[in-house]
Amino acid sequence: MAAYINRTVALGDPMIDSHKTSLDDKNSSPLQVFVLAKKQINHIFGDIQDYVADASERMIDVSTKCPDVINKSELTSIIDYTSKVKGIREVLTRDHMKVAFFGRTSNGKSTVVNAMLGDKVLPSGIGHTTNCFLQVEGSQTGESYLVTEGSDEKQNVESVGHLAHALNYEKQLNENELVHVYWPVDKCGLLRDDVALVDSPGVDVTPHLDDWIDAHCIDADVFVLVANAESTLMVTEKKFFHNVSSKLSKPNIFILHNRWDASANEPEFLDQFNNQEQVRKQHTERAVDFLVKELKVCTLEEAPSRIFFISAKEVLQARVQQRKGLAPNSGALAEGFAARYMEFEEFERRFEECISKSAIKTKFMNHSQQGKHVIKEMFKIMETIYSRSKEQTHDKTCQKKELEDKLNYTEQQLISVTQQMKMKIHSMVDDVEEKVSKALNEEIRRLSVLVDEFNLPFHSDPLVLNVYKKELHNHVESGLGSNLRAKLSTALAMNIEQSQRDMIQKVSTLIPEEKRNITVVNPKLEPFEVLYRLNCDNLCGDFHERLEFKFSWGLSTLVTRVSSLANWSRNQSRSLMSSPSHNQSINTLDGSFNGFDSNRIAVEQNLPLISRILTASIGTQGTMGGLILAGFMLKTVGWRLIVATGGIYGCLYLYERLSWTTKAKEREFKRQYVQHATGKLRLIVDLTSANCSHQVQQELSTTFARLCQLVDESASDLTDQMRYIDRQLQVLAQSTEVSKILRNKAEFLKSELRHFDDNFLSLRN
Repeated sequence: MAAYINRTVALGDPMIDSHKTSLDDKNSSPLQVFVLAKKQINHIFGDIQDYVADASERMIDVSTKCPDVINKSELTSIIDYTSKVKGIREVLTRDHMKVAFFGRTSNGKSTVVNAMLGDKVLPSGIGHTTNCFLQVEGSQTGESYLVTEGSDEKQNVESVGHLAHALNYEKQLNENELVHVYWPVDKCGLLRDDVALVDSPGVDVTPHLDDWIDAHCIDADVFVLVANAESTLMVTEKKFFHNVSSKLSKPNIFILHNRWDASANEPEFLDQFNNQEQVRKQHTERAVDFLVKELKVCTLEEAPSRIFFISAKEVLQARVQQRKGLAPNSGALAEGFAARYMEFEEFERRFEECISKSAIKTKFMNHSQQGKHVIKEMFKIMETIYSRSKEQTHDKTCQKKELEDKLNYTEQQLISVTQQMKMKIHSMVDDVEEKVSKALNEEIRRLSVLVDEFNLPFHSDPLVLNVYKKELHNHVESGLGSNLRAKLSTALAMNIEQSQRDMIQKVSTLIPEEKRNITVVNPKLEPFEVLYRLNCDNLCGDFHERLEFKFSWGLSTLVTRVSSLANWSRNQSRSLMSSPSHNQSINTLDGSFNGFDSNRIAVEQNLPLISRILTASIGTQGTMGGLILAGFMLKTVGWRLIVATGGIYGCLYLYERLSWTTKAKEREFKRQYVQHATGKLRLIVDLTSANCSHQVQQELSTTFARLCQLVDESASDLTDQMRYIDRQLQVLAQSTEVSKILRNKAEFLKSELRHFDDNFLSLRN
């Protein structure tokens, strides 16, 4: 015990400090051990209550933030332990060593209690005096008072004689009710050491013994049977304690043969039966048989130490006299007072040892076991939560690592796929531009065929002609567009569809399976079509037809042709004269020029002159130009050739003039239109092909951008998941730390309870 005190003081427990001296003292009261044990276990359960309350609060927080760490049953158990420990603490606070005095009416139960208190506190006298249960406890305030059952009102302690006396015909209490009598602890050492003395009515005044046991005896640590030494143990007394023994496991029972002083006042009777010791022996044997054989609450060796022969009235009077400063023997009632007084003190000593040992076991052992159970379960729960937190932390860390790897892989693959797709789109755009340009040039070369297919009635009237041109614009634009679509659209659509599928196939590997139902334009439902915007109406809006009759062999035409021929001949001569090969040929040839025809030379030399004369003749408004031309021609070629040529020329003119019909005008119109449109369309070949390639690029870029958006959403989801896991890891880290601390504290509290058992329970087994 001293070692435990030293250990507890070293731990800084202020509740133990004050008891060290008294416990180290071998002569200290056994009741002090109970007081110390009570304070110590109260202190331990105070720590347990704080621990369970703290654990409950922390685990509720953990359950809210991370429900997977602690399940509902574990949390419910922790909360239940909070109320359970609180209830144990309340019981511990009220716990005291309880002694119940029983016996037949007028056997002196109240007198025995008064003798132990050293004052006449409870009503006593001849006959049936106590009509209810009276529980005497220590008053910490120093005042004496009583409180009736079901009331908090403090009454004068002197009224106990009125309330509890059986001779009070106006009594307000029945035999099963309890009155708490509070007596100053400085007047009685027993009460100072947490002892409660319960006086009872006689066991022979009511048949409701079981009710008494359940109401007032179930938590008693020691039972004192007060018997009358002038008679033997009665059946009523035995029956009550048989009932007590059936409800409690081996109750601690003392048997007091009261009024033993009467044996000294009947010498004749004693002489008849040899001596006083024979009577004592007879009572002892019957009491031993009752305790050992009938009740079986102790062994044959232990039984004699539970049987005493006393005179409670003598002891009470002696102690009252002693308080007054008189000699104790002044209260003696018969010869042999000293022996009887010493035996009463021996009873008190044995009683104190027994009640201390019994109370520590009956009260604290159960509480200690309950505390161990609570701490064991709390330790188990905290160990489970700790292991679960560590396991989930490991799992979450692995999940985060997987997500990080997946995110890095997705980003790297997206960069690679983006680069590939850019190159693919660029290559396809170039290919589309080339194909559209080639196809459009082919269609431009075939424009005359397309224009010839236009069969709207033609008329040279300006109003009709404007409508005709507008419809022709539409026909050309529609025809070119249809031809280009027929040549290109199907192939382009298939290429785009294939490219989209390639994109989906490559990008889908970067998207989770649950999100792989990618929403893209389905080429089978909505095929891509290149829009060839030629806009011939605006493009050929500046076309102006020339439908007046024009003789194909007219003078202006001839002048144009002769001028062209002269220019070509002159250019050729200059080219030959300037070339080195020509100079060399002049030096090597031996007069080849002499072989040329002289007429050809003359014509070639006179071509510029003829051209000028023809031009001048056309330019003059009078006959002078015609005469000059005629004279020149007459001089040059002769009059017969001129007449023949004039006849042929006139016939040709007449033929062409007669052939200049509406159909001829339509053909001339279409020819002029084809010539004009061809030039205009060639100007927009590059623009149209670039526009078509831009459409393809936009279509593929839009599809790929949508796919990239899905990948970005998946990457964003991965990032959100990692952030969520980070928050979970923080909560799990807190849960791990908290459960570890609570687990270690449970281990410490378990060791505290083990030390308590070793020092207060094991030593008393």
